[in-house]
Amino acid sequence: MSSSPSPATTRHHTPEQARQLRRAALSGLLGTAMEFYDFIVYGVVAALAFGPLFFPQADPAVGTIAAFGTFAAGYVARPLGGIVFGHFGDRLGRKSMMLLTMGLMGGASILIGLLPTYDAIGIWAPTLLVALRVVQGLALGGEWGGATLMVVEHVGDQRRGLWSSFTQLGAPVGSLLSTAIVTLVAMLPDDAFLSWGWRVPFLLSVVTLAIGMFVRMRIAESPLFAESKREDKAARMPIVEVLRRPRTLLLACCVGIGIFMANSLLVTYMISYATGIGYTRPQVLTATTVASLVALAVLPCASALSDRIGRRPVVLVGAVASAALAFPVLALVDSKSPGLLVLAIALGQGVAQCTMYAPLGALLTEMFGTRIRYTGASLGYQAATLLGAGFTPMIAGTLVAANGGASTPIALLICGGSAVTALAVWCVRETHQASLGEATDGSEDPARAAAPAAEEIAS
Repeated sequence: MSSSPSPATTRHHTPEQARQLRRAALSGLLGTAMEFYDFIVYGVVAALAFGPLFFPQADPAVGTIAAFGTFAAGYVARPLGGIVFGHFGDRLGRKSMMLLTMGLMGGASILIGLLPTYDAIGIWAPTLLVALRVVQGLALGGEWGGATLMVVEHVGDQRRGLWSSFTQLGAPVGSLLSTAIVTLVAMLPDDAFLSWGWRVPFLLSVVTLAIGMFVRMRIAESPLFAESKREDKAARMPIVEVLRRPRTLLLACCVGIGIFMANSLLVTYMISYATGIGYTRPQVLTATTVASLVALAVLPCASALSDRIGRRPVVLVGAVASAALAFPVLALVDSKSPGLLVLAIALGQGVAQCTMYAPLGALLTEMFGTRIRYTGASLGYQAATLLGAGFTPMIAGTLVAANGGASTPIALLICGGSAVTALAVWCVRETHQASLGEATDGSEDPARAAAPAAEEIAS
């Protein structure tokens, strides 16, 4: 089924369309940067401070696991946020939801930085921490989908992978910002860090929030959504239409599981694990900083490559590399050499994980039609974050403790997640040459077709 070209699918952009595309790309980068900034800040502070500050009566190991439990609470809320904001994004528009999600996300982070600890208000401290984390998770559930869709639907059918990489680049940018700030505050004496230093990274979210809201206010609505709205094609219940074809949603979720599992283990959990075996906090944060710098080069290159050879081969190569490197990477970490730690995180997260992650934005948006794209892409992505990353640090901490501190469970988790991603992407039909303007708005299932044979992939 075809349709006449929409403003978003014409080959050349007018000056105004090009300006709107650049704004959408910058907006996506800022939104994802805030998401990963909050993600890493929360994970690092949970590992270093939330145990004694919010769960002081627990055994230190139990307190750390409880702190990671509040980390998981935000992930549990993400799929619900994807459904809620996806519904209104598909019904009312992408722009309004982008403004709302960014405001909620930044506001919750700032309030965490102002939160009294257990010593001040008792049980209300961890209760409010979990509540704010849930609000943050709800907002994050709708943030990525809106930001990615705005870029992809503005660019149309030309170089969707490359342009969507700006949203993906927010991950290393957010990581760099959070790591730099946490590194500075982590250099404080322990008393100062536990007293007020841990609050600084959360309160600084106000800067990213102000810049992001300013940029987003100046973006025009997605041309594909505007066209669909004019033709009165908006879905009445987007989630119902998505669930009518569960295969597409299931594959979209499974493609992301290994990606987010590797990221949570090599960034969030690695802070706790590496410091536990003798590394200093600055040494571990330096390793994650170098990995983020590597990711700044890998992400756009892998995304651009996916425009030429397809999304599936790039994700598949990243998944295989992630599994193959899992045990060598953990062996390098266990060497207790700061230089080898840097190499390990750069290879595992900066190269392998980012190769998997790079085409994800374009791939998931191409799997759903315009009527249900916000809901479908958001729910698939956020379900993957929940299953791949939400409970992984807590599970890893429990398994490592049960195995006498050995890193084998971490490597096995990375291998398992990579296998899920590889199998799922093998079953997805290639989408990099599909036209968004010709999407059938959910009436066909892009994942229905059997995967091409191995020789077709190679070609």
